[in-house]
Amino acid sequence: MDIETFIKDGVHIPYCISWYDGENTFSYYLTDYINSNEMIFQAISDLMIKKYDNYKVYIHNLANFDAIFLLKLLAEIGICHPIIHHDKIISIGFNMNGYVVQFRDSQQLLIGSLAKLGVSFGVKTLKSYFPYNFAAEDTLNYIGPTPSISLFKGISDEEYEGVFSYTWNFKAETIRYCEIDCISLFQVVLKFNELIFGLFNINIHKYPTLSSLAFAIFRSNFLTEDTIPQLSGQVAKDLRLSFTGGACDMYIPHADNNLFAYDVNSLYPSMMKEYDMPIGKPTFFEGDIRLIDQNAFGFFFCNIIAPENLDHPILQTHVKTNDGVRTIAPLGQWSDMNFSQEMDNAIKFGYNFEILWGYTFEKGKIFNKFVESLYNLRLQYPKTDPLNYIAKLLSNAAYGKFGMIDSFPDISIISIQEYQELEKDINIDIIDTINLGEKILVKHRSIQKDINPMLDGYKETHNVSQLLQLLQLMLEFIWVNSKIIQNSTYIILILIVFILIKNYLKI
Repeated sequence: MDIETFIKDGVHIPYCISWYDGENTFSYYLTDYINSNEMIFQAISDLMIKKYDNYKVYIHNLANFDAIFLLKLLAEIGICHPIIHHDKIISIGFNMNGYVVQFRDSQQLLIGSLAKLGVSFGVKTLKSYFPYNFAAEDTLNYIGPTPSISLFKGISDEEYEGVFSYTWNFKAETIRYCEIDCISLFQVVLKFNELIFGLFNINIHKYPTLSSLAFAIFRSNFLTEDTIPQLSGQVAKDLRLSFTGGACDMYIPHADNNLFAYDVNSLYPSMMKEYDMPIGKPTFFEGDIRLIDQNAFGFFFCNIIAPENLDHPILQTHVKTNDGVRTIAPLGQWSDMNFSQEMDNAIKFGYNFEILWGYTFEKGKIFNKFVESLYNLRLQYPKTDPLNYIAKLLSNAAYGKFGMIDSFPDISIISIQEYQELEKDINIDIIDTINLGEKILVKHRSIQKDINPMLDGYKETHNVSQLLQLLQLMLEFIWVNSKIIQNSTYIILILIVFILIKNYLKI
């Protein structure tokens, strides 16, 4: 699907919408309707039929452009279930007349412009040219000479001559352009799915983002069983204290300086391939583990002293400010969780560490086969081949998925009255809202969920040690007295243990 808009009073007004199902194109133009809402409503209504039930509808750049005004209308005419990550609408589950479709941002799977993707994948229908800046409320019925070349983007003089006409029809050209975009995107997504399925036996339509797709490929094709435990609870929270994201430096150039720019070939994949990663189950320790094991590998909570003479400190930490959490690379003294290898590297630059407690792990090169497979794929095909492009995308996308928080805020689309009631609930933390006209999109979570104690300021609400001790005593009692306990009592005790475990795990 593709939507074209013009700007009026600083607001994007949709004036054309097209979609393509692999065989037929369907287009809707503003001058044929009372307003843009009626136009989009007709387009969506035609889509919500049995034939397309449970289909995926891809819109390129949905998250950054088309999502909000599309979501407003969808919320009025049906039931919406959007997925939002990092303030971007990744997909919108939509239910109307008993049929369900999912609107997805294809750019979350295929990073890049549609024009470049079409060339990379070698599809038959390539994105065409269009004078975006010519679109306005009073040009929708324009017929005349083709608009100036300055209103087109990325078009050469020769290409402009090829599209020039003295009877250029804005409506016809808009619909043609919109439909070509839909057909081109369809062919790109189809080709992408065929290539991924052929290589890894994975269906891309099950995964809304490139990182989730890369993660699925790694898990299903390269991950050795029982290598990486899924951590949660306090252990995961402790380890996340060491997560800070990429470091960026800013330099002020001078006129008498020579500047050099370097690009590292496959930086992330090469690090994933060559360096050990923490694997296996974590082991908690207290005190300085390096006094016992000089090669201890894992995450250590330390008192840290940075040398005062460093021009470019390398260890990062989180600090809370009036404007929210910020990441800095400080001098002076502080306490933080660090990955052991980062700590060892920092020692070379004069940092001093007092290890207080932490978790040790086994070592393993778990990504080497994954990276080698994708890098060899790049070497086999030229940069113009889609397989080269796919291999590059996937090799850079999998790693970050391991650091994602596995507990997301709840998203609700509710009436204004329901929102006012939600505001009064002291157990609900409202994170963000988006005005959808008669309804409001609310991002919220229960305060008891305790997602990240450092960044969000929440505390544990349950005493883990006491609960585990109680469970242990009950299980010991059942085991010792199993011969004399009646069947009904035995079942009741087992149910109590199950309920306690269920409440603790929140399942």
